[in-house]
Amino acid sequence: MRILLLPLVMGLCACTSMAPTSSNSHSSVIPVSAALQVSATAVFTTDDIQIIRDYYQTSAYAGNGKAKGKSKGLPPGIAKNLQRGKALPPGIAKRALPHDLQLRLSPAPAGYDRYVIAGKVLLVELGTQIVRDILTDIAFG
Repeated sequence: MRILLLPLVMGLCACTSMAPTSSNSHSSVIPVSAALQVSATAVFTTDDIQIIRDYYQTSAYAGNGKAKGKSKGLPPGIAKNLQRGKALPPGIAKRALPHDLQLRLSPAPAGYDRYVIAGKVLLVELGTQIVRDILTDIAFG
């Protein structure tokens, strides 16, 4: 009986020593939460788009283009680069949304802020200054 038990114990010891350690066992597995974060994209919600449109169509900004704070526009080279997925040019003049409009909107996602640049409303990632969403022809008519 002892002779049969010894190979069985030796076999079990060998199997456990060959088993992957906990630090190596998950090296190729991506947690579901991380996969969701990578695929998630911050954008304006449908409700926020409607609120922004309504605000600029009914506020002092709407009308004949002579609204207070209206910008002249951007040089063509900079305007061409002002699009989703591209970083904001350094030193570009950006304004926060009016305070009363911000109060009506849902909070911006963590790490993002909304700006008005050259008559466009942008959702910008703060850490990288990359434009994640843009609403054109919304502000100022």
